[in-house]
Amino acid sequence: MALFGNNKKTTTNSLRKIKPTVVKTDNVAKEIASLAKAYDIKPESLDFNLIDIQTYTRFIENGVEKDWIETDKYDLADLDEDTLLDENFQIKQIYEIEIFSRAKNRNPLDEFKIAIGANSTKCKVYMQIKPGSVIKYYDMLKEDLRVYIDKHKIRAGILVFIFDNMMDGVVSKLYANAKIEEIIKYKNPQTILIAEGIEPSITVDGKLIFHYKENFKEEKEKVDYSNRGFIQSVYKDELLIEYKKPQEGKPGRDCRGKYLKPKEPQDKNPINFNIDEESIYVVEDDESIKFFAKENGYIAYENNTYIIKSEADVNQVSFKTTGSITVGTDSEVNLTVKEKDAIKDAIGTGMVVEVSSIEIEGNVGDEAKVKALKANVGGLTHKTSVIEADEAVINVHKGTVKGRNIKVSRLEHGVIEGEKVYVTQALGGKIYAEDVTIDLCSSYVKVSASHKIEIKRLRGSENIFIIDPLQQRKTKESFEKNKEKIKELSEDIKNIKKEIDTYEVLAKKNMPAFNEIKKKLMHYKKNQIKFPQAFVKQYKKYQAQFDRLKELKIEKKAIEEKLNLLTNQADSLQYNIFDARVINHDKWIGYNEIRAKLIEPPIELVYKPRENEPNLIFGVVEVEEGVFEIRPVG
Repeated sequence: MALFGNNKKTTTNSLRKIKPTVVKTDNVAKEIASLAKAYDIKPESLDFNLIDIQTYTRFIENGVEKDWIETDKYDLADLDEDTLLDENFQIKQIYEIEIFSRAKNRNPLDEFKIAIGANSTKCKVYMQIKPGSVIKYYDMLKEDLRVYIDKHKIRAGILVFIFDNMMDGVVSKLYANAKIEEIIKYKNPQTILIAEGIEPSITVDGKLIFHYKENFKEEKEKVDYSNRGFIQSVYKDELLIEYKKPQEGKPGRDCRGKYLKPKEPQDKNPINFNIDEESIYVVEDDESIKFFAKENGYIAYENNTYIIKSEADVNQVSFKTTGSITVGTDSEVNLTVKEKDAIKDAIGTGMVVEVSSIEIEGNVGDEAKVKALKANVGGLTHKTSVIEADEAVINVHKGTVKGRNIKVSRLEHGVIEGEKVYVTQALGGKIYAEDVTIDLCSSYVKVSASHKIEIKRLRGSENIFIIDPLQQRKTKESFEKNKEKIKELSEDIKNIKKEIDTYEVLAKKNMPAFNEIKKKLMHYKKNQIKFPQAFVKQYKKYQAQFDRLKELKIEKKAIEEKLNLLTNQADSLQYNIFDARVINHDKWIGYNEIRAKLIEPPIELVYKPRENEPNLIFGVVEVEEGVFEIRPVG
């Protein structure tokens, strides 16, 4: 019952009327709320009429407030910016209003639903016209619109007749549209600027920005706890650190007349470090001091001084010590890892190192990855480790190494992918390269090369030596692309030949008629006779056929040249196999194989040297047309 009783009371209160009340106030919203509370009704049920608006200004001199002086509303427009930005200048408005109970359909603008809002500084005030709003034209609409909007501004605490020079334009536009349309209906919300004070500029506090740290964070898309930025690479002319100088903001005045004083700038992070002038340079202006790198390398902080260095020494790269170090092969950072203990890893399990050059005095652990332009491993590489370097020197190799020039002292069932490969001792493993030289070859070694395999001493068996012109991954990919392109161009030539044949038949058939028409047209031209349109049309038709035939022949020639070039490239790869050699300076022991992979026809040749066979040099020979064999060639 209590619930229904409350509803009944609320309904009764919402219908309660108040006696019209006249008040003077500088806060209309507060006055309406106070009166609504006294009558136990909602403020939204009350409206007011503007009887009078009085604007007052004054100055504070030497801390003493002068008397308020009433200012005519027309004089408000003459207030200059210097006055408005004077901290001692004050302005206020007093409103004489009549408050009364809102009656439905009493105001012709009741269906024009608006809300007044402002930005955070209250220096820009906006009127939002709500969806569903309606404006109907009538004679006094223009005057009523101005009063209606001003009342909403006053209720929101916004001064009128000042900062609102655009109001005349806003009202005129609404009025003009209503006069033309008679009824304006708003389906979507519309926001209009109706007042603009003097926006203050923001005070800037002194601040240090470590850009090199921020850049490192941005490079990491995911959290990688193994890469903690032990070494952070920087590049020449890269912005490392920036000091934003404290900048005092400029004052403003909002649309409520309040003076907006800028806060005092603070300097919580002053420059309290030094820089190495040999590797870092400074650029200063009124707003900031910026520190840039003079060269590639990594940034270090030593003895309160920032310096760019290129040489770095660490005892070990592991999850517990440095974490992964990935500064890039173009960083010009040279890293030395000093751990030599045979039972420890200099590069720990799962670590990733990417630098310009690296000297690893010990071992490279499981799942570790090293990428550099130059890499030197004094210990051994574990089975699942990967080294990528243009120039690589490895003592004991069990993992995978990829590069250009690779030297391995002892290959123990590891994998080598390079261009020029030199192995002192091979105890099993796989090698893929252009040229391979092995000082001492034991057993279970598989070598695939496109140009040369040279064995100085053979001390084992079960070895396989392969001549493969497509052994290099890039060469194979290029060949496959060429093969597809040759197939595509061959098909294009086939189709274009058919089209040429068709146009040649037409040309042969139509040539007599074409020549006859051409002759007649020349006669007409010579005698200044107007050309018959049928002749001109037929002439253009024949000419287009001959032009198309000419274009097709030019196109065919271009395709044939391209096809010829690609075919020659493929043929040169096939031809290279005849220059490739397998050279054994020692006698053959046990079971070994020499293989060769031909491109065309795509077959594999196999030769099994006999025990103690004296022949040293082997290559591919075409014994008769289309028949190839591996034979001794020297």
